[in-house]
Amino acid sequence: GGDLGRYGRPVLPDPEPVGHADWLLVESTYGNRVHEPDDNGDRLAGIISDTIGRQGKVIIPAFAIGRVEEVLYWIRELEDAGRIPKVPVFVDSPMAVEALQMYAERLHELDADITASAQAAPQRAVRGERKLCAFCTSRFETVSSAEQSKEVTRSKQPSIVVSASGMATGGRVLHHLKATLPGGNNTVLFVGYQAKGTRGAQLVAGATETKIHGELVPVAARIEKIDSMSAHADIDEVMRWLGNFTHAPTATFLVHGDDEPMAAQAARIRKDLKWNVATPAWKETVTLG
Repeated sequence: GGDLGRYGRPVLPDPEPVGHADWLLVESTYGNRVHEPDDNGDRLAGIISDTIGRQGKVIIPAFAIGRVEEVLYWIRELEDAGRIPKVPVFVDSPMAVEALQMYAERLHELDADITASAQAAPQRAVRGERKLCAFCTSRFETVSSAEQSKEVTRSKQPSIVVSASGMATGGRVLHHLKATLPGGNNTVLFVGYQAKGTRGAQLVAGATETKIHGELVPVAARIEKIDSMSAHADIDEVMRWLGNFTHAPTATFLVHGDDEPMAAQAARIRKDLKWNVATPAWKETVTLG
């Protein structure tokens, strides 16, 4: 609980302001940092264009709900603007495909950026996925069956594959990583938080090999990470949202954060707002009253 979301992102609306709460829980995921500024897709365009130019595949581990949609939004925007080549784009995650369908059916509830761009985009002859055109490119394809997934994994065709899980701890993305990590012409692009101890964190840190399905896989592919797509509010965004309160809650509990960012955020709130802030420990019980 306590997740706020972000301001100025292209898929979901901005966090709704709240003026009063007796007790407040708020995230502290990035309580000690500010996200890298949005570069209008420049880094993403460079990574994709460079990899495709080397006849490689771009594998993007992404959280199945929320992150996949933003990744596809940017890929489509870049393709429409002629900033990346038109290559096959696969979404290989049953959960992500279902979520995409739900998003597409509720465009009116999403951010104005994506509804406007979807309406302005040219109609695409997508293989049975026309209702997903808010997110799809000219060569977009969803992957449902295990056999389809195996075909995409085996293919050496330059392409973009978006698959879960986002930290490479499980899911179909492991098959794609196993096939592409040994190839120096490929790129694995992480677009979200990588928790300590996860395969994603190890790859981002420079691991030269990783174990997948019981086998050691050498890492020759390029490993990249873009932080601007995070769905979690940074410290400035948290403070912006808290600034809507007309008076302080009785207590504000910080959740969803490691010790260091949680402590930093607590100190910032106490200093700037003079609020009563608590950082509950694991399994700690708090009595409200």
